[in-house]
Amino acid sequence: MYKTLVRPVVTCACEMWVLKENIKTKLRVFERKVLRRIYGPTEEKDGTWRIKSNEELNRPTGNKNIINYIKAQRLAWFRHVHRMPDNSMVKKVYEWSPALTRSLGRSKNRWEDDVKSDITRMKITNWKRTASETGPNGRISLRRPKLL
Repeated sequence: MYKTLVRPVVTCACEMWVLKENIKTKLRVFERKVLRRIYGPTEEKDGTWRIKSNEELNRPTGNKNIINYIKAQRLAWFRHVHRMPDNSMVKKVYEWSPALTRSLGRSKNRWEDDVKSDITRMKITNWKRTASETGPNGRISLRRPKLL
C-alpha cells in the first residue's frame, strides 16, 4: 500500500527537487509515521504492545527509503535529459545559462549540483557515456541507478 499509494503521491515531480537536509529529515519522519500507521504496533509475548522499531519497518520496504527513491528518480530524469536530442525544448532549457551572475554570499544548491554530488557519491566516473548507453537491439536501457 505504501509503495503504490502513498509514496507516488508524496514524491510527485520529485525529479526536480533540490533536497536540503531539513527536507530530507521531514521526509524520513513522514515515511516512518506512515509506515508505523500502516503496519501498526507489535504484540509482545507477555501481551503488551509496542511501536515497531526502524529496523522492523525497513524489512518490508527492503531498506529502500524515500530519499534513495527520490535520488534514483532524479538520476533517471538526468539521464533522460542527456539522451534527448539537442533541439528538444527541455534540453535547451537545461543547457541555458542566464546572463546575470549569482548573488553574493553562500550560493544556493542547484538541481544540477545536487545530482552531480549524487553521482560522485555513488562513484560513477563515466556518467556521460552511461547516460547515452543503449541496451540490446539499440533500445534505451531502463536500468535504475543503484544507490549506496
